[in-house]
Amino acid sequence: MEYFKSGLKSVLGSQPQDSQNTGAETVETLIARVQHSTLLEDRRDACRAIRALSKKYRVYVGAHGMHVLRQVLENDRRDNEIVSYALGSLCNVMDDNATEDQDGDSDDPARRESVGEQFTEIFIKQPENVGLILGLMEEYEFNVRWPAVKLFTSMLANKPKEIQEIVLVSPMGVSKLMDLLEDNREVIRNDALLLLIKLAKGNANIQKIVAFENAFDRIFDVINEEGYADGGVVVEDCLLLLLTLLRNNISNQNFFKEGSYIIRLVRMFDVSPDSPESGWSSEKVRIIHLLLQVVRTLVNPANPAQAISSCQRAMQACGLLGHLCMILMAGGAPATLLTDTMNTVAEVIRGAQVNQDYFCAVTAPSNPPRPAVVVLLMSMVNEKQPFFLRCAVLYCFQCYLYKNEAGQAQIVQTLLPSSTEVGSLTAGQLLCGGLFNGDPLSNWFSAVALSHALIENPAMKEQLLRVLLATNVGSPPVSLLQQCSLLLQQGNKLQTKFGLLMLLSTWLSHCPAAVKQFLSIPSSIPYLTSQAGSSEHDENEELILGACAFLLGICIHFNDNSVENYNQENLRQLIMKRIGLEIFLDKLGEVSRHELYSKAAKQPQLQPKQPSELLLDHEFCRLFKALEGVIIKSITAKPHLDFANGSTDGAHALGGRDMLASRLHQKEETIKDLMNEIKKRDAELEAQKASLEEMKASIQQLKDQNLLLKAQIKFEGLGLGGIGRFMKNAHLYLPPPENIPGEEPEDYRLRAISELARKVYRIEKSVQTDDLSNINMDMNESIPWYLGDSQQIGETDLTRLQQLANEMSVQVEDTKLQLAKANKTEEEYRQLRIDHEDLLLLVADQQGVISELENKLAAIQAQGAAEGSSDVSKAVESRDD
Repeated sequence: MEYFKSGLKSVLGSQPQDSQNTGAETVETLIARVQHSTLLEDRRDACRAIRALSKKYRVYVGAHGMHVLRQVLENDRRDNEIVSYALGSLCNVMDDNATEDQDGDSDDPARRESVGEQFTEIFIKQPENVGLILGLMEEYEFNVRWPAVKLFTSMLANKPKEIQEIVLVSPMGVSKLMDLLEDNREVIRNDALLLLIKLAKGNANIQKIVAFENAFDRIFDVINEEGYADGGVVVEDCLLLLLTLLRNNISNQNFFKEGSYIIRLVRMFDVSPDSPESGWSSEKVRIIHLLLQVVRTLVNPANPAQAISSCQRAMQACGLLGHLCMILMAGGAPATLLTDTMNTVAEVIRGAQVNQDYFCAVTAPSNPPRPAVVVLLMSMVNEKQPFFLRCAVLYCFQCYLYKNEAGQAQIVQTLLPSSTEVGSLTAGQLLCGGLFNGDPLSNWFSAVALSHALIENPAMKEQLLRVLLATNVGSPPVSLLQQCSLLLQQGNKLQTKFGLLMLLSTWLSHCPAAVKQFLSIPSSIPYLTSQAGSSEHDENEELILGACAFLLGICIHFNDNSVENYNQENLRQLIMKRIGLEIFLDKLGEVSRHELYSKAAKQPQLQPKQPSELLLDHEFCRLFKALEGVIIKSITAKPHLDFANGSTDGAHALGGRDMLASRLHQKEETIKDLMNEIKKRDAELEAQKASLEEMKASIQQLKDQNLLLKAQIKFEGLGLGGIGRFMKNAHLYLPPPENIPGEEPEDYRLRAISELARKVYRIEKSVQTDDLSNINMDMNESIPWYLGDSQQIGETDLTRLQQLANEMSVQVEDTKLQLAKANKTEEEYRQLRIDHEDLLLLVADQQGVISELENKLAAIQAQGAAEGSSDVSKAVESRDD
């Protein structure tokens, strides 16, 4: 409250002083009456007056009276009338859509819109205030429940995230709101629908709770009461709530499907025009659009595959797909409704064989009757049809062919000469007509549609090579592939060229026979090299050049070397000399860096805003992503590529079965050599281990000898009384070795021996910890000093100590050499272990290759036994690629 009081002067600064004073005084007087009056009737009258002023002076009422109104809701809850006035006042204060406010903020929309949000933020700082409003919604009294719903809706609009969090932790909070849908007063029920839409938006947890509070049944009950598709705006709100609960919520989608609610959607699709004259009303069209969105939410390609499949089966079994096809084939429907219906049908049949077969059998009510596929393709290649409708037809056709080998075969068969029926219009004829007419959009649509008949279907790619076209009267027919290549070279329309490039890329990938025929066209490779090597500055032109480089790479990677002038190595050299490897790779990378590539790769459906954005297809992006890396490897590889990595060098020279057998034998020999090498390395590792153990034993022995030498110095006795006891603790109190004037020779001798004992003790510690860095220093410091003053020590002691020191120096040097050798051996052992692991991985990879080759050889032998040895070579070549 202090926050708003401090900002009150800035908010109301544009008002005359008298107006401000009058409004503030009136509001403050009324608030004082509510706060201090002892009679309920006086407080009620004051609250009634505050509600009347709350729109006009909402900032005054909110800043000065919000806490008082909250106390009324809590303390006077039994009086419905005063509670109604308090709720109405709070609703006006927090509603930013008020039109009668004269607080000085009406001239500033931004300030007006923020006032309600700020008051809501203050009110919900105490979460129990939200619980208080939820509790008032349980009151059946209309004058209490309805204002409470409106107030809660306003708070949700101002602070949705905060209110959602409070409701989640509020006991039975969602249940109290769901009970509003059962209110028989339509105004409360309808406002409750809007409230639940805002409450569930963007919060998966609340969506789940609402769904399991029997929301779906209640929504369909309201739809039934309102008359399904004829229900108007209330049915729209019901469908919006349904969409909010289902969108991006797999749990609710599974619950919706398992609860057999999909069947209840069918009744809503049983629609027809309002009258033959008026056609479809705008309200009914909006309802059908929302229904279609609900269906698409359940079968969205982004959902898990298993969930999509089960929903698709349910939609076909309950007849929903049939109703969609009826709307699609019905006449008089608006173009927007047909477009949305077509996109919905597309996703209902996408990848579902039963649904695709059903769609294939649908016929249009025309004279003569034609298949639905043919009728849709007629719309797609007709440039007079709306652009978005044509895009929807292509998407529907793509989904019909998705993972549908039978459907792909039917489309290709209509292009072959033997399958053409006189007087009938086929899908193949429509696609060829659209591919070569003068409309760039029709060219692009037809090229992409035809490419989808070839995706992941090598047999259809080879069948399409048989298609011949009659170009001019008296001229020999040309193949479809040759005509596409010539049209690509001669065309100057961006969409036409890119459509043909995508078709050719799909056609030639994984099909050496198509690559061979394409390379046999004299002008094909010169055109691609000239395009890939040119320097264009337009962004879309760069995309075309990148697609040309991609097609050229496909001609190298899937080349069986049957065209002598354009084998793999010749094409690589051509790229190196004519284009340059760096330029080629840069052109190839332009495709994936393009903005349209990112958009097309995200989802299968085409969603261009205008025709100029229609360049890339989703499946082409998938193909490019899969082949870009292997093409780069093929371009930069050595002349003899490994067969296991996709190369087909020598396939035709050796013959199918012999080539596989030879390759298998070579791989077996390689595996044997690798295994022998591994055994040899294992033996070397074992020898190194044994050597290392010996080194460690020698080091330990040297340590033991050093300890023995120390013991000898301590306890052998050097002819001095008590020397053993002194030597034992000499390292604890060591005097400096300087000669002290007047010192007796015996004392000097004791100090000399103590200094030597200290050096021996340090040497012992260094040996025990394998730290030999200080041993030489200690020996070099102690021995010269000791020898230099040997006149004061006995000759016998001197000789013995010098001998011991020399022996220790030699042993220390040997120890250092042994440790250095041991470290070197350990490093060699570690490197051998790494090499050993690499060899094991290589053996595993080669074993996989051998298994694959054995399976291929077994399949070829089985096929050869059934079909004859003449067909074996051909089968090997196709399956190998």
